[in-house]
Amino acid sequence: MSTVFLIIGAIFVGIAGLIHLAIFLFESVLWSRPSTWKRFGVKSQEEADILRPMAYNQGFYNVFLALGAGAGLVMLASSNVQQAGAALSIFVLLSMLLAAFVLLFSNPKLARAAAFQGTAPLIGLIFLIIAITTAS
Repeated sequence: MSTVFLIIGAIFVGIAGLIHLAIFLFESVLWSRPSTWKRFGVKSQEEADILRPMAYNQGFYNVFLALGAGAGLVMLASSNVQQAGAALSIFVLLSMLLAAFVLLFSNPKLARAAAFQGTAPLIGLIFLIIAITTAS
C-alpha cells in the first residue's frame, strides 16, 4: 500500500467521521432547538415534534457510521490489521457516499446537504483505493 495515499485517505476518513458525528449531534441531541430543525428545512415546532423520533433514529445511523470510521482509522494505524482497516474504512465511506446520493435523489433541494455529507467520503474513498492499488 502507498503510505502517502493511505495517510491522505485516512485524513478524509476522519473528516467524514467527524461530519457524521456532527449530524448525529444535530439530529439526536440538539433536535429540540429551533435553530437546529430549521437547518433541516422544518418550518414549525409541530413538524419538528412529529419528525423528532425519525431524526433521533437517523442520528444514530450517522453516529454508527462515525464509529465505523473511527474503528477503521485505528485499524489503519496498525500494521497488523491495516488491510482490514482499509476494508472497513471503504465500506463506511461507501455507505456515507451512497446515503448522500439517496438524500440528493430523494430531494434535489437538499443538494448542498448531500454534497456536505458526501464529499469527504468520496475523496477518502478515492485515496484509499489509490493507496491499495499502488505500492509504496
